[in-house]
Amino acid sequence: MEEENQTGVVYFHFHPFSTDPAAAHLIFVVLLLLFLGSLVGNITIGLTIWRDHSLHTPMYFFLFVLAMLEIGYSTNIAPLTLASILSMGQMLISLPACGTQMFFFVLLGGSDCVLLAVMAYDRYVAICHPLHYNLIVSWQLCGQMTLGSLGLGFLLSLPLTILNCRLPFCGRSEIYHFFCDMPAVMRLACADTRVYEAAVYAIGVAAVAVPFLLICLSYSCIVATLLRMNSAKGKHRAFSTCSSHLIVVLLQYGSCTLIYLRPISSYSPEEGQAVSVVYTFFSPLLNPLIYSIRNQEVTDAVRRLLARMCWFRKPEIFFARKNTAQTRSSGMI
Repeated sequence: MEEENQTGVVYFHFHPFSTDPAAAHLIFVVLLLLFLGSLVGNITIGLTIWRDHSLHTPMYFFLFVLAMLEIGYSTNIAPLTLASILSMGQMLISLPACGTQMFFFVLLGGSDCVLLAVMAYDRYVAICHPLHYNLIVSWQLCGQMTLGSLGLGFLLSLPLTILNCRLPFCGRSEIYHFFCDMPAVMRLACADTRVYEAAVYAIGVAAVAVPFLLICLSYSCIVATLLRMNSAKGKHRAFSTCSSHLIVVLLQYGSCTLIYLRPISSYSPEEGQAVSVVYTFFSPLLNPLIYSIRNQEVTDAVRRLLARMCWFRKPEIFFARKNTAQTRSSGMI
């Protein structure tokens, strides 16, 4: 690491997906399409909820926040990953830049996990206590729970980032990953990392295991209520609403559990890279699709938004054609 010795700054580079240029370009195109698809999908969900007053309810407010988190989450990871693929793993990233990416990754990812637990609580109150829903889930409580999710994400990300940036690095400079993930960066340290591993595991439990247990508790109460419900229509509506959330929960928590709730010593770089693709590229794309396909209200609202956008464009097209026709006629005269 000659550049480190000369400047005093530690630099890393990411392990390439493939050393074959053709395969690397194919991977670049696939990941670029997934990234753009996630941006378009989440921006569409966010705009739809923002513009459609029928969706101005706590449930869709949390969905709006989730879409915004997914946009930030994708934007934090994808551009650097795509640039690294194009450079065939030769692009350098400094330790401060790596720490910044790590900070926002944990901040947004941790907030995402906590927010999913908040959304499960919202569904619990709506199904188990429908008569008191508006009284319990007030807009003030929605704001507090959203700020609490972001605050917990910040409290999780700050100590982890500081711990990783304080590690001594020497010799190896290749991160066997496509972004600055904590276990992958920690493997490069030339010091005893057992204390750091314990901290990562403890924060992983706080960010993943505790919210997941709360989600399980919420859905246990929901299932018990549905079993006592006589209305088939009510059961179908509740199942349709909750199934979308459950699919997203399984995608998010399943991937995070495989990476962060296991000892660092048993961490496999190849497995970590493969699983990380799921929750950094596929999950942000699938979330808006799942919520729009499984939720008729969102689907109808998206159609109304697209219809309004097309209607606003029609007068512009009409006047453009009219002006063109007038220009041609004046030219003929």
